[in-house]
Amino acid sequence: MDYKKEIDDLVNLVIKEGASDLHLATGRPPIIRVTGNLIPLVKKSVLSEHDMLGFVDAFLTPESKVLLKANKDTDFSYAVTQARFRGNVFYRQGALSIALRLIPKVIRTLNELNLPPILESFTRKPQGFFLVVGPIGQGKTTTLATLVEIINQTRTEHILTIEDPIEFQFDSKKSIIDQREVRIDTPSFEAALVSMFREDINVCMVGEMRDITTISTAVTAAETGHLILSTLHTNNAAQTINRIIDSFPADQQAQIRIQLAGSMTGIFSQRLIPRISGGLIPAYELLINNNAVSNLIRENRIHEIDTVIETSSQEGMIDLNRSLAELVRAGEITVENAYTNSMNAKVLERMI
Repeated sequence: MDYKKEIDDLVNLVIKEGASDLHLATGRPPIIRVTGNLIPLVKKSVLSEHDMLGFVDAFLTPESKVLLKANKDTDFSYAVTQARFRGNVFYRQGALSIALRLIPKVIRTLNELNLPPILESFTRKPQGFFLVVGPIGQGKTTTLATLVEIINQTRTEHILTIEDPIEFQFDSKKSIIDQREVRIDTPSFEAALVSMFREDINVCMVGEMRDITTISTAVTAAETGHLILSTLHTNNAAQTINRIIDSFPADQQAQIRIQLAGSMTGIFSQRLIPRISGGLIPAYELLINNNAVSNLIRENRIHEIDTVIETSSQEGMIDLNRSLAELVRAGEITVENAYTNSMNAKVLERMI
């Protein structure tokens, strides 16, 4: 089999079918994910270990093959004319598997993504720490790319992205953009963040807050005149703040609370929900760091933040249940899917 040609046929099928992911594994046919559902490509043959080795050889550089052998998994990126893919090769019960996520080449606008216009206000901040959070596969990277592109089109700044691997590729417009890939351009997120202070950077997009050192360096950068955009795999704003604080040793938590209270600009939580008419549509929560929120963080009263969000819509904050209820009333999503994605079903019940 010509594995390079087979890969291109498969990824072109992903694009044609509007799929988000492609799964390849020993012992089963290729599988794609469309609107959240996994669909086996039954006309394709069941993949053998020999096939998987052929795919790995086509996807990975020699350096990545060394990492796969040492770590039993590795990330990579793959590009075709129409799109890029973020990939991961891993072992499960001694057999190879590959997961590919589609990264469209065109960066869409907030309107095209059905996201609230108020997000644009965070791209105008001269400094601060803004997070896009949510479970895996909920469009966080796409939202971040849109925010970076807004800055690129409207401000004259030096923008740095630190990613593993690079996903969306940007063309410099009003701003200049430098994209660094972990392991290829820099040994780690932390190393790239530290060197940022010597590179005349105004805005930095960090692909993911993976460890305490990266978080600490990012928060410090936000305090010292940089606009930092990043993601975390958390469900809502309050959980995000607790996750950040709890990642630090007890004797450092008071300090990080003070730093977050002063530097954080907002937290946007999103999840993609099946649309009645087909496709996916986002529901979301937005926390804006005003004086009340800042005081709650500083005083370790994070459990009260949900109430602030619910009662501060006039300031632009968005409550997830309200977002879900509006989608139900607009006929965009089913009541069942609204309840599935709500974190407080009793409150949602009163809104629908």
